[in-house]
Amino acid sequence: MDNTQHENGFEAKLASNTSIEPKDWMPENYRKHLIRQISQHAHSEIIGMLPEGNWITRAPSLRRKMVLLAKVQDEGGHGLYLYSAAETLGISRDELLDQLHTGKAKYSSIFNYPTLTWADIGAVGWLVDGAAIMNQVMLQRTSYGPYARAMVRICKEESFHQRQGYEIMMVLARGTAEQKEMAQDALNRWWWPSLMMFGPPDEKSPNTANAIKWKIKRESNDQLRQRFVNQTVPQAELIGLTIPDKDLKWNEEKKGYDFGTPDWAEFNNVIAGNGPCNKERLDTRNRAHNNGQWVRQAAAAYAEKQNKQVAA
Repeated sequence: MDNTQHENGFEAKLASNTSIEPKDWMPENYRKHLIRQISQHAHSEIIGMLPEGNWITRAPSLRRKMVLLAKVQDEGGHGLYLYSAAETLGISRDELLDQLHTGKAKYSSIFNYPTLTWADIGAVGWLVDGAAIMNQVMLQRTSYGPYARAMVRICKEESFHQRQGYEIMMVLARGTAEQKEMAQDALNRWWWPSLMMFGPPDEKSPNTANAIKWKIKRESNDQLRQRFVNQTVPQAELIGLTIPDKDLKWNEEKKGYDFGTPDWAEFNNVIAGNGPCNKERLDTRNRAHNNGQWVRQAAAAYAEKQNKQVAA
């Protein structure tokens, strides 16, 4: 088959919502886009363990410790699912991790902000995981089969994470005046970075058009951001917290909220590596990877020994 026939077959599968599988022909730009998106998603899950992991020993009760430990463990698993999906596109795990550790690959900008109080763990679960779910539910129908299948379990677990975070914020908001103030402070600091998680406005996003054309994404950055605001504002009102946006108001005509513009200069600065915790996150991740080298070497040596015994 020539390239035209391959391209026609690829387009026909997209049109019929048939999954593209690893052995199927695909345009090289489609493959590159998927590697970038899936690896960035995987890196975000792994780096995302860090701002919450340091609160496990400081959680206010045994129950909270157990729930947070389970959540961080889930995130590690999500990273592994996604790295496995990316590997089906012809890139190795070692190459993916090297891109992360050298700063060549990006991860979600949200994880370069510090978790200063216990309320931040609630805000991360409620807002950050809430925004992640908004992004990820549509990915269960993404055009690339291994990515779509990985997202099914990830979305189920992310829903648990979002409920866990909202419950923390609800308890704090209904607690003492100091606890409610702490919850409001966390909401104030995490609201705008959470809106930035959906990426730049559609007209300034270099990847959105192709992602939608290839049905990797089913909705645009701005559509998802709007839905997140519409869903989250009533949740905040229910527990007596205030969204930190003076421009926020209900728009009856569009049946949704009008809201202010995130600070995109801050977003670009964080993406460029200049956020509050960029250096700390990569240093921590590199240190953990280097300290675990002996484990990987031992596992490889054991696997080689087993293979030799089987061959003999």
